[in-house]
Amino acid sequence: MCYKYHMLSELSFASHPANSEPEAPHFYLWLHGEARKGIHAHLDIRNPFDGLLIATTAIAGRRQVNEAIHSAKQALPRLASMPRSQRAKGLLNIATLLKEAYIELVDTLVMEVGKPRRLAEQEVNRCIDTFTYAAEEARRFCGEQVPLDGLSRGEGYEGYSRREPIGIIFGITPFNFPLNLMAHKVAPALAVGCPIIIKPASNTAVSALILARIISEAGFPDGSVNVLPMRHRDISVLLQNDAIKMLSFTGSADIGWALKRQAWKQKVTLELGGNAGVYVDKTADLNMAAKQLALSAFAFAGQSCISAQRIYVHQHVCDDFLALLTQETKLLNSGNPYHDDVTVGPVIHKAAADRILLCIQEAIAGGAKLILGGQSLKLGKGLLISPTILTNVQESMQVCSREIFAPVVTVSPVQDITIAIKRINTSEFGLQASIFSHDTRIIQQAISQIQCGGIIINDAPSFRSEQMPYGGIKNSGMGREGIHSAMLEMSLEKMIVTRQS
Repeated sequence: MCYKYHMLSELSFASHPANSEPEAPHFYLWLHGEARKGIHAHLDIRNPFDGLLIATTAIAGRRQVNEAIHSAKQALPRLASMPRSQRAKGLLNIATLLKEAYIELVDTLVMEVGKPRRLAEQEVNRCIDTFTYAAEEARRFCGEQVPLDGLSRGEGYEGYSRREPIGIIFGITPFNFPLNLMAHKVAPALAVGCPIIIKPASNTAVSALILARIISEAGFPDGSVNVLPMRHRDISVLLQNDAIKMLSFTGSADIGWALKRQAWKQKVTLELGGNAGVYVDKTADLNMAAKQLALSAFAFAGQSCISAQRIYVHQHVCDDFLALLTQETKLLNSGNPYHDDVTVGPVIHKAAADRILLCIQEAIAGGAKLILGGQSLKLGKGLLISPTILTNVQESMQVCSREIFAPVVTVSPVQDITIAIKRINTSEFGLQASIFSHDTRIIQQAISQIQCGGIIINDAPSFRSEQMPYGGIKNSGMGREGIHSAMLEMSLEKMIVTRQS
């Protein structure tokens, strides 16, 4: 790797203690507009497919965390007072710089996350869209007129509300979409005028640090965005500081709710797990449903919180659908994510692969029928799990009840939409679900009765567009992302009342 943004400082390619692997570039923290050293230790970033060391990154200690808070406090008044037009211009500058760094960013995602190239290109394009759309929102984001004379007590008064930045935000991002999920925190924060400190996932910190360098060239004050890989125990330094006004977390449910208990002083938004349920009705286009759901379940090895995991099919068409799904799945190529024709790449690390295989084995031991897959492929470092279809499953099995985050999907026949909804709602999660049907009555029943944050009609539950409100209920979290929705979360409403003379 030797591109513009890998040179985070003149020391980016500094030598490290000799080992058996080729020398890899080193990435420093991004703090107050420049690369900074961290503690003595560092993170090793390895390619999930072949296991090779591709980079190392610095780790922030408590001193650097406190420096980041001080930096953000310095940036806050300048960023909050920036005219909307300047914020919008800065966000568009970021989008332009992302386009210029397009190939580098795609390559980084392929190497760092094991994301198949075509999907890595999609993520970079979505990241560009996120900043572009945030620029438009920055221009028009405001409060509203309040008709005080709607009640007799308000006669003779005029009122309006305005939206003001909540203050410094602490964002924690996951490994699976290291660019665009960071963008979904940074872009609305900058649009509304809030500095943000990002803790990226430890195994995908390079993408975040490159994005931080790009943002630093866009015209925002130093300290507007600080990116610090850090130890989990140092998160408390931020959450215990009164200057941090909001925690925006994307990741696992267990960690998210634990952090919420610590963040009792802050506003908290949590975008947590899911095990998306799908209903395929007898009126559905089965060919389209099978094609869309195969991609949803298995692309990027199913490592999305809204990938299709549980499919319920009307019993009259279940056999036909299962045959079509199996056929579509066999068309998906697994292998080296560098190859353009690959859709199913490796899972993120060995612990994930071991957990997934154990869940599959437990399901089969409990009576589930293996239709396809169910094994580790002998390619790369063994982190490729073959796309797996299971039937005859029980809702209590981990492949149904938990977020498996894997290329695994279950297919179950049901009598009707009512039974499907009941089974979808048995989950502790409620992020997104989908339904394939051409019966408007059935569609309306699903919309009104499925318990989740979003329902996708005639497409997979993994559909997401940058401007739509996005978030879950139950164990899937609280609050909403999506550019405008996130800006509402990241701002405070102030009421202005004027007595007319």
